[in-house]
Amino acid sequence: MSTYIVLLNWTQQGIENVKDSPARLNTARAAVEAAGGKLSDFYMTIGQYDMVVVIEAPNDETFAKAMLAIASHGMIRSQTLKAFTEEEYRSIVGSL
Repeated sequence: MSTYIVLLNWTQQGIENVKDSPARLNTARAAVEAAGGKLSDFYMTIGQYDMVVVIEAPNDETFAKAMLAIASHGMIRSQTLKAFTEEEYRSIVGSL
């Protein structure tokens, strides 16, 4: 499974309906699972981003499908970082 770190900000519509955000998180978690992935961690943050989630998915296509389903509701904007575990990092660097 690949790991994706997603940096999220509420849109104007999202912050105007912030009280519904916990229910939307449940819906997002279900969308990721329906696509074949797992939303493994969620954090509300202070600073440049409103939230950070960690999603595991078998491939980029699965991840993209889940994120498009979530973002299509217009409540968030996202930036994604594809992450590598320490073991993967050591393998990549070790092969140089």
